Amino acid sequence: MAIDSITIQASEDFSRARGKAILSQIQHFLNTDRNKLLSFNDVKDILKPTNEVYRGTQVVPIKMIVGSEGRYHDFNKFFLPKREHLRHRWQRVDEAHIKDIILPPIQLYEIGGVYFVRDGNHRVSVAKMQGVEFIDAVVTSLATEVNIKPSMTTDELREALILYEKKIFYEKTKFGELTNYMDLNFSSPGRYDVIYNHILVHKYYLNQNLEEEIPFNDALISWYNNVYSPVIAIIREQWLLVNFAGRTEADLYVWIIKHWDFLKKKYGTYPLAKAAGDFSKKYGQKGSVLRYIALFAEKIFRSNKGGV
Repeated sequence: MAIDSITIQASEDFSRARGKAILSQIQHFLNTDRNKLLSFNDVKDILKPTNEVYRGTQVVPIKMIVGSEGRYHDFNKFFLPKREHLRHRWQRVDEAHIKDIILPPIQLYEIGGVYFVRDGNHRVSVAKMQGVEFIDAVVTSLATEVNIKPSMTTDELREALILYEKKIFYEKTKFGELTNYMDLNFSSPGRYDVIYNHILVHKYYLNQNLEEEIPFNDALISWYNNVYSPVIAIIREQWLLVNFAGRTEADLYVWIIKHWDFLKKKYGTYPLAKAAGDFSKKYGQKGSVLRYIALFAEKIFRSNKGGV
């Protein structure tokens, strides 16, 4: 193939890739997160990996490369180019592919079973466009217990982490067995550690006037019955969840307890119910009629079910 024809071919390849990127943007118009390439730094902030290990050069499946460290704005979820200014460099990489020129390995981070590009975004984009299944890469792994699926969005990854944290918390504390309460749910990661610390603080205060230290299980049950449940009852009685769309009762419990502690330090004795109302007034948003109806239906369901 002549040099000019190779250049033309590469230009046409890029134009096709841009066309596919535009079509993908239209297809995902109502759910733009499905079209976004994952940001490695966002994922790292969510998962908080514990350490890095250099793995050397490996052959990596292209389909498992799901994000980028620095170029996640330039390519979509399928590594199609989103901007015209990428044309020159993209075409040069494509020309090398057409001429069977072997390029250096790309550099990747591995975390949760998937890969993020440190260097080589254009090479990954061209490889995907040309139907290449594997690519040579220098890999550095970051440790996490959460598995990432290639199709995940950032929000889905956050939800997976929350579910993992819940599983660990329930297994570690036997929370479900001791309370028969499976709805300790949060909308953000890191909250189960907060609950665990609340139980430990409650255990500390219970032990102050006792000669023998009470078991953790007893402290957990006492915290659930005498601290957590009363707050949840107030949240339901005052319909506070209506003013915090997308949040859970457990979210509000954590915030209300913190706010109540602040008010007690400021004013001395302060009623819990009043603290809850004050928190909602200051930080909540006025709920919709539909949300009122949904919560009313949920309240009826709980009462019929005999729930907490």
